[in-house]
Amino acid sequence: MNTIRLLFSRKWWWTTLLVLAGTAVTVRLGFWQVSRYHENEAIAEHLIAMQSAAPITFSGKDLPVDVTGMEYRPVQVTGTYDFSRQIAIRNQIWQQVWGNDVGYILVTPLVLPDGSAVLVDRGWIPLADNSPASWRQFDQPGQITVKGIIRLSTRPEFGGEIVPTLAPGQTVTSLWNLIDIQALQKQIPYPLFPVYIQEAPDPAFTGMPYRSLSQPDPTYASVNVGYALTWFSFAALLFGGYPLYLRNQDKKKSTEHK
Repeated sequence: MNTIRLLFSRKWWWTTLLVLAGTAVTVRLGFWQVSRYHENEAIAEHLIAMQSAAPITFSGKDLPVDVTGMEYRPVQVTGTYDFSRQIAIRNQIWQQVWGNDVGYILVTPLVLPDGSAVLVDRGWIPLADNSPASWRQFDQPGQITVKGIIRLSTRPEFGGEIVPTLAPGQTVTSLWNLIDIQALQKQIPYPLFPVYIQEAPDPAFTGMPYRSLSQPDPTYASVNVGYALTWFSFAALLFGGYPLYLRNQDKKKSTEHK
């Protein structure tokens, strides 16, 4: 029987439609991985460019450049911490030798001489330190120079603002789910930079908060290539293998009737 007629015969037409649908889905997933590859390649190129760039210095909020396009670039700034307005970010993991510990990321405004401030991710603290009073043990008083990388404000993925619920009579809250600078500005009286600093580890500093620099893997784009090839291979097997299967079934049936 002609292959086209066989594909849409009374016996096989429903299976054929399922195979065509499966082929379309796998091809679409393959192209999606190609798109993800280009996105991750752009991220990797940006990351490499920022890592090799000279550190930028924050001396005041009126910067001559737009720092929101410089995520992961080295930065340094000198100022004084405002410990009365620091917050903690929930559900943060610190990898230990024996496993993962859950705790918080301590975030403190660093006030610059011009009265503006930049938020600083100072690092991880244990789950037991869950109140502003307990955070004071990590104070670094006086003028201090912070070195780290520029990070962008984290916004909710599906729109809106995730602002913690305030208790009656409460005007500020100290425990947050993410570093949302726009939302945090509502409870901080001085202007904040549109980015924050993730403080870099310092070999001379061995106490808490534990510091780390989280950055994307610049080689991750290669993973998308493998995924894309896998999906395109599935599509080829479905689209090319199914007709061969039907022809073999048809030949087998014809032989049995002789």
